[in-house]
Parts: sequence; structure tokens; C-alpha cells
Amino acid sequence: MTSTELAHEALPQKVKRRIKRMLGPWGIFIQGFIEHPVMVGSIIPSSRYTIAKMLGPVKWDECKLFVEYGPGVGTFCRPVLERLPRDGNLIVIDTNPLYIDYLRATISDSRFTAVLGSAADVEAIVHAHGHDHADYVLSGLPFSTLPDGIGPEIAAATYRVLRPGGAFLVYQFTAAARDFMAKHFRRIDAGFELLNVLPCKLFWGWKE
Repeated sequence: MTSTELAHEALPQKVKRRIKRMLGPWGIFIQGFIEHPVMVGSIIPSSRYTIAKMLGPVKWDECKLFVEYGPGVGTFCRPVLERLPRDGNLIVIDTNPLYIDYLRATISDSRFTAVLGSAADVEAIVHAHGHDHADYVLSGLPFSTLPDGIGPEIAAATYRVLRPGGAFLVYQFTAAARDFMAKHFRRIDAGFELLNVLPCKLFWGWKE
């Protein structure tokens, strides 16, 4: 391969690095969306209004373990850590190594753990990190575009891993997640956040 051909082959990587330097976490987020659009719900991170409303019902003084599926570049991670008790823990799970590597490099909080894996394996992941259950599980995964069978599997595993009184917090652009949740959660509260790109539906499934 000639030097000219090598230069052309290396160009995309140079462009990616330049974009990431210019845009910071936004560059990482956009790259992840471009590479895995089916697994990333949006090209734009959630707004602060969505974050505040989604986390509003959480009883933080009772939260020892908070789990998040699809953390992206940590849009929810930092607000969760700000609210989490000192003896609490946050475990985030993502199938994209780009996001996991970024989070491990940028969040140094000892209560934080980033796991490369599937949300469907949440029970094994929670137990592997020394916990019997989760108090709250948050998800922004695009249930409407997940591969067949994965959505129901995640909903069932989430219900099992939650303690009684805990909740599955979901924000989506469609109501697909609610259909999966309804098979396990008898009580599902619903909300809507207009000040988000795109406006999104919010669901809180409570384990009674």
C-alpha cells in the first residue's frame, strides 16, 4: 500500500478525532449514534428538564443501588451521582465500548461503575458487583428498534432485579416500552416532557 493510500485510509480516523476534540462529549455521543443507531435512542442527549422530571419521584435517601441502561456520555450519570447518598452506588450498562471507555475515563467517583454488557443481563451484573437487588433502574434504550425479543427480555429482567417498592424509569419517543413494562408492572405512572429534542414520553413502573 502506497503512502498516499495510507493517508486516505487514515483520514476518517483523523476526522473522527478532530470532531471529538471540537465537540467534546457531543462528539462521542454523535459518533456512537452514527455507528449504532439502533441502540442509541437519539442523536441529541436528554435535556435538563427531562432529567429533572425523570428523577423527580426517586426517594434518594432509600437508594443504595441505581442502575442505568444506555448511559451514553453520562447525561444522567452526573445528576444521579449528585443526588445519590454517599453509601449509594451507580452501575451503568452499555453495549457500546466507545461510551463505556469514555465514562471510565471521565467519571472518577468511587460510587460509579461502568459495565460493558447487555441490559438483559442486569441480574448477573448486579450480583457480580455484590448487590442483591437494585432500587431504581433507568433506561433510555430505544425499545421500539431493539432486536426482536430483547425488549421483553429486558423488561422481565428489570422487574426481577428490582426490590419491592423500587421502580423502572423509562424515557422514550414512543410508547413501545410501556407495552413491555405492562406485562410485569401493575402500576405505571406516565408523563411527558415537551422541552426535549425530540419531546419524549416518560414512564415510571413501580414494583409493588
